[in-house]
Amino acid sequence: MNKINPMDVIIINNHTEWFELYIKGSYQLIDPVIINAMERVDDFHWDEKIMIYSEMKLPKIFKHSKKYNINKGHTFVLHDYLTNLAVLSIFETGSDDNNKYTINSNKEKFQQLLIKTHQKLLSLYDEIEKGRNQYKPSGLSSRENEILYWVSIGRTYQDIAKMLGIKQGTIKFHMGNVVKKLGVSSTKHAIKLAPELKMIQLPS
Repeated sequence: MNKINPMDVIIINNHTEWFELYIKGSYQLIDPVIINAMERVDDFHWDEKIMIYSEMKLPKIFKHSKKYNINKGHTFVLHDYLTNLAVLSIFETGSDDNNKYTINSNKEKFQQLLIKTHQKLLSLYDEIEKGRNQYKPSGLSSRENEILYWVSIGRTYQDIAKMLGIKQGTIKFHMGNVVKKLGVSSTKHAIKLAPELKMIQLPS
């Protein structure tokens, strides 16, 4: 969850129906587990009696989560360099003693799991963003946009040359640049692709 924009949240879970309801209701904004995690860096146990700032209870979310047998657990916390909060929550459904022993005996492993999983996600998103930038067409100059606009509505190079007071060779030169910037093989492809990318603007 992004701490600056809490509506920007991703959840990986094995309680699909519950977390679909969670996302739909924007419960991250009122979830006392998340609110507590925002204010600390250590892991912590929680249940229906969880308090915020030792003064306020927010039980609403637990009324809904009870239907899915989610009313207590243990959460590991990670704050990253992109102002995100990542948490690993382990829901407790069996014996308290068995759960506590398992968690207390493996705290470092759970924390490492959270760190490695979150880093993997950041790396994947970084690769996706790099891929987008790699294939993102370069911006067109005002002259290139102007010529592409007239070509796209059916004007011939001769018509455009007369209209703009330039040579046909100059028209061809600019259209060649457009083709290169769009990464296509022909003017025909450029005329088809540019509107899809919303790159053509009405000349001033």
